[in-house]
Amino acid sequence: MSTVTVENGAFRPPFATNEPVLSYAPGSPERQTLERELERVAGETIDMPLVIAGREVRTGRLEDVRMPHERGHVLGRAHLAGEQEVAAAIAAAQSAWREWSQRSGAERVAVFLKAAELLSGSWRATLNAATMLGQSKTVREAEIDSAAELIDFFRFNAGFVQRIYAEQPLSGPGAWNRLDYRPLEGFIYAITPFNFTAIAGNLPGTPALLGNAVVWKPSASARLSAHYLMKLFAAAGLPPGVINLVYGDARVVSQGCLSSPDLAGIHFTGSTEVFNGLLHEVSGGHYRSYPRVVGETGGKNFILAHASADIEALVTAVVRGGYEYQGQKCSAASRLFIPQSLWPRVRERLVDEITGIRVGDIRDFSNFMGAVIDERAWRKHAEAIAAARSSDSLTLEAGGHADMSRGYFVHPTLLRTTDPGVRHMTEELFGPIVCAYVYPDSDYAETIGHIDAASPYGLTGSVFAADRAAIALASNGLRYAAGNFYINDKPTGAVVGQQPFGGARASGTNDKAGSVWNLMRWISPRSIKESFDPPRDYRYPFMA
Repeated sequence: MSTVTVENGAFRPPFATNEPVLSYAPGSPERQTLERELERVAGETIDMPLVIAGREVRTGRLEDVRMPHERGHVLGRAHLAGEQEVAAAIAAAQSAWREWSQRSGAERVAVFLKAAELLSGSWRATLNAATMLGQSKTVREAEIDSAAELIDFFRFNAGFVQRIYAEQPLSGPGAWNRLDYRPLEGFIYAITPFNFTAIAGNLPGTPALLGNAVVWKPSASARLSAHYLMKLFAAAGLPPGVINLVYGDARVVSQGCLSSPDLAGIHFTGSTEVFNGLLHEVSGGHYRSYPRVVGETGGKNFILAHASADIEALVTAVVRGGYEYQGQKCSAASRLFIPQSLWPRVRERLVDEITGIRVGDIRDFSNFMGAVIDERAWRKHAEAIAAARSSDSLTLEAGGHADMSRGYFVHPTLLRTTDPGVRHMTEELFGPIVCAYVYPDSDYAETIGHIDAASPYGLTGSVFAADRAAIALASNGLRYAAGNFYINDKPTGAVVGQQPFGGARASGTNDKAGSVWNLMRWISPRSIKESFDPPRDYRYPFMA
């Protein structure tokens, strides 16, 4: 019997609304459930196999998965892939594609809607706990990421699919024109970062939703949440081989995928340097089809204050935008431009707030920050702080403490510079370090020009002002400096369906995750014309 469901109808998925973010207030049911799950997950040392064609694959080449905030605590051991396992994952994706690409859109949508419902309910605490313990996210940062945002991706993408399929051409007399939205021919290589579990689920999930099959390599620093994500996909009914989870050395996995002539696309979030390397590799032109390459990369995100700015709102935006999740968001604020007239009051308020920020184990819910992701990141941030201490153009205003005796802790740090071209204002540090430049109030327009030109990135930024003319000047002058631009708000926290996310320049291809535009990249439309009464004589009337 056929395994393909035959149904007729213009199906509409349930109307998507953004998932509520739970509070985890003391005594709340969600807090009690999460605390139990944190204890359970932390109390295990799990075996983490590859998942290829729906089967668990154990190579015996193991690598520890540790808590960043308690680096001696091993959460699990991941099996690493070699060339053979990468080839098997590619073969599994190609095999699964043959049937999955033929499934109706409604069948595929149903899988991801079920994943959303499971995550909204019984799976919520598990994925949040894995994200908190494995990636050192506070409870709120995990909740808005591994629960709310990932649920939103699954639900809103279902509606985006329907919008795409509904877009059909006009038909002339005697004919019917149609668009067939085919999946890409081949497999998708998804490379996901450590900092967002939602991205880790969305990058392989979105191409799969549209009928593609995927080889997925998660970050080495987010393997625990990836392990549970694969279990969630399976519980939702995703067929074996549609998404294949491969842990391993990035060079080994990438070489295997990029050398295959059946590579149809790359869905990437990570560093600009790695993305540039991938672009170079795929430029050889030895593929069956030109691969679609979608990347969201680095950022050096700014907050610009005008003299008319609300100081309390500005300070809150700097603290949340710069230090939440230890500054390890692609959109995190790391360069601050303050007019001279506001600086004394802004500095006083920032120093006071930063001094009171609690940093530590994320299982203590009173902490605002956890640890940075690993030793390499910690050393980079510690070096940047040390360099600032010895620089003639930089002043340490607050923070500056880094300690890895137990975990990779870097305290929130505020620097001030007299040189807006200094490394701390141009290089992506990806940590809790914010550098401020104080400009003369009369140089507001010149400062806008500097922000636009000083950094190669173009991801996020914000302006704080009550003066509408100042807002307009910044919006126009910084039109290409940020793919996500915020007015009187922090430059972080894009919500699916509300602020489609992505930037250009050195920040990526700006294909806007959380919108219909990203989904368009994973299909290859076919035009079909059916004539009901075709001509039977080649002669035209003018020939008489």
